Amino acid sequence: MTIREFKMPDVGEGLTEAEILKWYVQPGDTVTDGQVVCEVETAKAAVELPIPFDGVVHALLFEEGTTVDVGQVIISVQTGDAGAEAPVQTAAAPVAEAAAPAAPAEEPVAEARQPVLVGYGVSTASTKRRPRKATAATAGQNGTAAPAAPAAPAAPVLPAVPAQPTGERPLAKPPVRKLAKDLGIDLASVVPTGDGGVVTREDVHAAAAAAIAPQAAPAAAVPVAAQAQAPVAEAAAADTSARETRIPVKGVRKVTAQAMVGSAFTAPHVTEFITLDVTRTMKLVQELKDDPDLAGLRINPLLLIAKAVLVAIRRNPDVNASWDEAAQEIVLKHYVNLGIAAATPRGLIVPNIKDAHAKTLGELSESLSSLVATARDGKTSPADMQNGTITITNVGVFGVDTGTPILNPGESAILAVGAIKLQPWVHKGKVKPRQVTTLALSFDHRLIDGELGSKFLADIAAVLEHPRRLITWS
Repeated sequence: MTIREFKMPDVGEGLTEAEILKWYVQPGDTVTDGQVVCEVETAKAAVELPIPFDGVVHALLFEEGTTVDVGQVIISVQTGDAGAEAPVQTAAAPVAEAAAPAAPAEEPVAEARQPVLVGYGVSTASTKRRPRKATAATAGQNGTAAPAAPAAPAAPVLPAVPAQPTGERPLAKPPVRKLAKDLGIDLASVVPTGDGGVVTREDVHAAAAAAIAPQAAPAAAVPVAAQAQAPVAEAAAADTSARETRIPVKGVRKVTAQAMVGSAFTAPHVTEFITLDVTRTMKLVQELKDDPDLAGLRINPLLLIAKAVLVAIRRNPDVNASWDEAAQEIVLKHYVNLGIAAATPRGLIVPNIKDAHAKTLGELSESLSSLVATARDGKTSPADMQNGTITITNVGVFGVDTGTPILNPGESAILAVGAIKLQPWVHKGKVKPRQVTTLALSFDHRLIDGELGSKFLADIAAVLEHPRRLITWS
């Protein structure tokens, strides 16, 4: 018999670690080549990992919620005759590892081929390993000898994930399970309101709010963005009498913070504003909704704003560029990968619509709907968040008038769209109630000077004030 080890695969895109969200197998389970054994969360996406060989699960080396470096063994599998026992020396190997302070063995008995995730590549570069967090199996390292392993060869002694509780498993999507775990909420205790008895994100927040009712505001008052940015969080599981609660910064929030700091102190930001009358655009939105040729498509103001941005880029192509620091060159892009900032349970992410400039209005609508749905389900792939050129962030959905957005790293500009409100406006010489909004454009002043930035923003506004220019300027 052979014990084969499956390592955390190289997630690429500059990421070197991932958190184990959920194990789908337990020691003793039979697995087959290609079977999904766990779900992991990188800083950019949640990904399911398939095992690349057949066998019987020998041990799970990390518990759910543990962050694991790329290249570390996460599961061992006994291959060969599934019913036979492993050799004595093989079964004893985990005991030596548990008693020694070193990291997992550098040379497994049999090296497994590593799966390549969508959008990732396999790297041969070595990864610096961090010491594993103390667990019950390693607690004896500090001055106390670890207990001897039992004689029975079938029971692994490495840290293993507890078996699932008996009874019916609550129905919930992976992001909802992750949210419940972060909030310290037992899904089995949550009353589901989704179709088919599925626990929703709102159900979890309601349960969390009920758990900390004396200290928290009603859950209905918490906007979606606040759920991602200020989790009632571990406050639900922590001592509510404490004056402070500390929340580990990891995953999407950690990468977002690093990226924003890098962007703010690398690219010289300039932000310009314009307030405009979008009454005609709002009327066009309604007309398009009633158009039978567009039946089934999601038509909203963001769709026409995205189209206006694409038209303005066509008229001002130099705004669609990036700065190559190493070569000291400006790289003009002849394609538009349009980023759409999305608030998700995992935090703020910015997937982009590839080659948005070549899409019809209907195709753009389908891409926007798919992008938003995938982001909310936590299934956005790293490839979908790479190589963006210009981004739109819609802060108006939260009732905010505007802001000064920070550039997505590597991009030339970002447009913040404020709330569309009915306001008094001078129209044809008379003050009338009109639909008004404010746009804010932040741009990299190395790439875009004040004149170009002003023309670009003015063209976006002109299209939204007179949407027939979507045809005449295209």
